[in-house]
Amino acid sequence: MVTKLAAIANKKERFILGMMSGTSLDGLDLALCRLRGTGKETQLTVLHFKTIAYTAAIRSDIRTVFAQETVSMAQLSALHASIGALFAECALLALEEWDIAAADVDLIASHGQTVFHAPQPKSTRYPNSTLQIGDGDHIAVKTGIITISDFRQKHVAAGGEGAPLVVYGDQMLFSHDLNDRFLINIGGIANFTFLPGTIKGISPLASDTGPGNTLMNQYMQAHFDEPFDEHGRLAAAGQVHHALLEALLLHPFFSQSMPKTTGPELFNLIYLDEAMAKAQVTEISHPDVLATLCAFTAKSIANSILTWTSDRQHTELFISGGGIHNPCLMALLKKELAGYTIRLFDQLGLPSDAKEAALFALLANETVAGHSYHMQGGPGAPQICLGKISFPT
Repeated sequence: MVTKLAAIANKKERFILGMMSGTSLDGLDLALCRLRGTGKETQLTVLHFKTIAYTAAIRSDIRTVFAQETVSMAQLSALHASIGALFAECALLALEEWDIAAADVDLIASHGQTVFHAPQPKSTRYPNSTLQIGDGDHIAVKTGIITISDFRQKHVAAGGEGAPLVVYGDQMLFSHDLNDRFLINIGGIANFTFLPGTIKGISPLASDTGPGNTLMNQYMQAHFDEPFDEHGRLAAAGQVHHALLEALLLHPFFSQSMPKTTGPELFNLIYLDEAMAKAQVTEISHPDVLATLCAFTAKSIANSILTWTSDRQHTELFISGGGIHNPCLMALLKKELAGYTIRLFDQLGLPSDAKEAALFALLANETVAGHSYHMQGGPGAPQICLGKISFPT
């Protein structure tokens, strides 16, 4: 198998199946990509893409360990294996649908399912940590395809927070010579990659901005037994409660310097209850809560962008992630960022919904080629090569 991996490493063209499941717990994104070259010479083409939705039972199982302070070790261990088996099953189903033989796929790049993300304050004796389930060995054995997984651990081991990682692929594929670009992704958590014009010689930066869809989704699940507010209809029917919005924006995370990361461990319904208590909100309708949470996401994203740049004329914003399907959120974001050129990420030539799965395929391409990348901080920062390699036999 090592000989086979060496042969793949020496190929001029590789076919890699990228798989990504985010904190929204919607399902598994699968992007079959053709990659030619490496580094700044990389050419990435998404040949096929699909999302396989999680069943209600799978989402329920994941939520027993997702962002929980206390979990059953038996359940966590079982899910690590079973989610790996599920990902393998999804990969084989997608390949069958696309009429692609598993033997024709060089690698699988699996992000895994994040269940806990824990950047630590410097005062603690514990290091930063992050945990993704969906064991790579189960994927490799059940598909017969060499699998690269667990990308975030090396970043943490080298002193980072394990997120956001897409900055490496974003820089390779989407930098512009003259214009600065923000690539904004609104998943469960919202984040951006800042790509300065290449002629400026400034290092890129990636950072979480705060909640994306997570609080809205959690609220819908708790009160309507629905995974999300489809098309933002309930939020659009409500009114923003400004005192509650101000209370939500008081979290210390928003005053921390970038880059920084966060997750549903911080932004959850307990946090919403605490903010409602601070704002002395005793009666509020469901649409008003959702309108306020939608405004919270838009405001926290916009504040992060405005903190980093004031050049609206030469700055382009490209938006991807599940949040683009919420018209209420998009309208609020455009209002907060009036004067900036805002486009959907698809206009950069890569399908928005496929972006993260495709960029993990790109990271696997770099790993198998033996390339490392500078962590955020520029040439003096540690160099890392991400991902663990699992062989089928």
